[in-house]
Amino acid sequence: MKRLLSALGRGFHRWIGWKRLGIIASITVICIAVVSLARTLASVDPGLVVSALREKSWWQIGAATACVVGAFFTLTFYDLFALRTIGHLHIPYRIASLSSFTSYVIGHNIGATVFTGGAIRFRIYSDWGLNALDVAKICFISGLTFWLGNTFVLGVGLAYHPEAAATINLLPNAINRAIGAAGLAAIVLYLAWLSFKPRELGQNGWKVTLPSAGLTGVQILIGVVDLGFCSMAMYILMPGDPGIDFISLAVAFILATLLGFASHAPGSLGVFDAAMFMALPQFGKEQLLATLLLFRLLYFVIPFVLALTVMGTREIWLSVIRPWQERRRALLDSAAVSQPVNTPQDK
Repeated sequence: MKRLLSALGRGFHRWIGWKRLGIIASITVICIAVVSLARTLASVDPGLVVSALREKSWWQIGAATACVVGAFFTLTFYDLFALRTIGHLHIPYRIASLSSFTSYVIGHNIGATVFTGGAIRFRIYSDWGLNALDVAKICFISGLTFWLGNTFVLGVGLAYHPEAAATINLLPNAINRAIGAAGLAAIVLYLAWLSFKPRELGQNGWKVTLPSAGLTGVQILIGVVDLGFCSMAMYILMPGDPGIDFISLAVAFILATLLGFASHAPGSLGVFDAAMFMALPQFGKEQLLATLLLFRLLYFVIPFVLALTVMGTREIWLSVIRPWQERRRALLDSAAVSQPVNTPQDK
């Protein structure tokens, strides 16, 4: 049996590997979601969707926009927390916020966030003396903040309201409640593990010191506030009839977000939307589609355009304007040095 398992393991690593398995899983999730979404939208009346969009009040749009702004403001602390954790105190908040915002927004909209987000972070932080290893640590700590926040919020939601997830994962309430309790227990054990002594992860030159139990509490809080703002934006945009409580909506929203994130689809397109339709069958398709379209505009499209504009402007400044200014200044300095100086004898 041991030989058989060893042979299967070698065959798996040789012919498939975890990377290929991840790609296959992502493609499978995207295909299933697209087919499900296409079937759901086949009977949608575009006229009713437009009517549902017109029914959204300016108060709803304004309040949801404020929540989205709050979510992205909270997001800027992901990188700031990571930078302080690995000891780079010289990098100011404005640079951390620029990196966190642009890397998340552009990476999430393009897809393969780990690679695209990491590349954008490296482009920004390399100007401040950080290397690829430092950027990898920042990505790791930021990702840890994301997953700790999601685990905590989803754990509370599933333990308190397990039926909210049943329409997505098709599991009994008892199992969903057990999953929620297990997530919360894992966080408690992780905090206890951090309490005894400083902990490090990594080897062979790549090591990162994990935040202490107290700082991990701050880390969880950052993730919870971020998710709270995002969920509240969606909650505000939801149709008023039938009603839905915030916890149920938050559980469905977070599960849909995680599925979209795991799929690596650009902007979670298709996956997030299909999951929301599955999670909220009590709402009319046209009304829910109008809500999703408006949320996508506020959370994906507008920030994406803004992030591209900011990064494009920065690149033009660094690659064109600043070198031109430096050359012009150098020419003026050389001209001033070469110009003869009048002396009393000349007069």
